[in-house]
Formats: sequence, structure tokens, C-alpha cells
Amino acid sequence: MIGQHPGDVAQGRCRDDVAKTHFQMYLRLRMPSNPSNPEPEQIILGIDPGTTIMGYGVVRVRGKQVELVEMGALHLTKYKDHAVKLKRIFDRCSALIETHAPDHVAVEAPFFGKNVQSMLKLGRAQGVALAAALSRDIPVSEYAPRKVKQAITGSGAASKEQVAAMVARTLAIKPTDMPKELDASDGVAVALCHHFQLASPRMQAGYSGWKAFVADQGDRVIGA
Repeated sequence: MIGQHPGDVAQGRCRDDVAKTHFQMYLRLRMPSNPSNPEPEQIILGIDPGTTIMGYGVVRVRGKQVELVEMGALHLTKYKDHAVKLKRIFDRCSALIETHAPDHVAVEAPFFGKNVQSMLKLGRAQGVALAAALSRDIPVSEYAPRKVKQAITGSGAASKEQVAAMVARTLAIKPTDMPKELDASDGVAVALCHHFQLASPRMQAGYSGWKAFVADQGDRVIGA
């Protein structure tokens, strides 16, 4: 389904919600939805957080096949109270998790910027998105914007339009079916980036130590 998820507010979470999510994930691993393809599938939820628009995308991975499940954007400009915006972000992320039971949640997360206040608000938005996943024991990963662009287009300096075009090409989506909000395609790009990282031998190998990790984080500094 391409478009916005119905409703802004998810139902309240309880212990049964967590059990339901894990049961959905268990069934998907044990009973693939496509009988002709016995490989277990994985669902990845990508989030492009923001206090004006939050983009999101859900992809299904089965073997070497990747397909779009849902993409959309949550508009937050009508809410003046920053705390209310954070609640809407948490509620939408929770609703997406309850609907799709993702195996992984990936969030775009720049760590530094010139505008301290903007980065503080963005950091809070990232935090509540991560909390929605962590409260359900779902693994989370964070990627710098340049990392996502590099993974999707081959260039860390690509524009949003270029990212959207490559997302459409990768997932065989007709241009007419792509949403107007580029934040939505950015959310899908984050999910695809995580998929590519999972398939990368470098990702599987990990880092040899703290020095190696720090040396690899140059693209997480923005606005320098």
C-alpha cells in the first residue's frame, strides 16, 4: 500500500501488544507468505524523522527480492506544541510496528549540525521513534543522511529527488505512484539502506575496535 497510514494515533500499548508483535514475527519466519518461495522473509521499517514531516517506508525482503509494503508521511505542521508532535511521532511509529511487525527498524539520524535548537528538536523526534521500537524489543539501527544517500544512489551528496528516483527504480515503482512528499521516499531509502548493510560482508564483520569505528563515522557530521 502506497500512501499515508490511516489515523494519527495508535491504540495504547500493553503487554499483549508486545506478544502479538513477536508472534507475528515468529509466524513470518516459520511460515513464509509465498508458498512458492520457501525462504523466510524480513520486514524493515525505515523512518526519516522530523518535527515538520516524518517520512516512513516498509519493505519486505525475501532472499534477493525486495518489495515495497507501505510508504507515507506524517504531517506535523498543524501542531504547535513540540510535545504533541513527539506524541504523534511515537503513536504513528507504534501503529506501523503493530501493523507490520518489523524485524528491524532503521532511523536516519544526523548527530551534529550548526543550529543547536533544530538539532535538539530533531534528536527528540529520533528518540521517540527509536523508543517505539525498543519498547517492543525490535532491533534498531541509525544511519547518517550521507550514508543513506550513498547506499541508494552511490553519492553522499545526492538530492532528495535523486534518492526518490533511485527508490522508484530499485522497487519498480511507477513514477505516477510515487508520493509527492519526498520525505516518504526518504523513509523507504532508510529501510533499503539497512537492507543493503545487512547484506554487506563489512556489516557482518563489524569493527575491530573503537578507533576503527570512529574512523568510519566522518559522514555522521553534517553542516561542517
